[in-house]
Amino acid sequence: MTDTTPPPAPVSYAHRIRERYERNLGPEVIAHIQAVVAAAPPPSPELVDELRRVLARPAGEVPRG
Repeated sequence: MTDTTPPPAPVSYAHRIRERYERNLGPEVIAHIQAVVAAAPPPSPELVDELRRVLARPAGEVPRG
């Protein structure tokens, strides 16, 4: 008889990292971190623009010439 059960879906890298954090920190610490993040004010538009600039060019401006 052939097994027709489909293979399990692959687990993403982010999911494995999240599981490792949960295992190492424990549910109380994770809940505390989530509460602190939820209570933080939203970032200003200026901060968002600055972060976009930095992430788009982490080494700074590209030299010309």
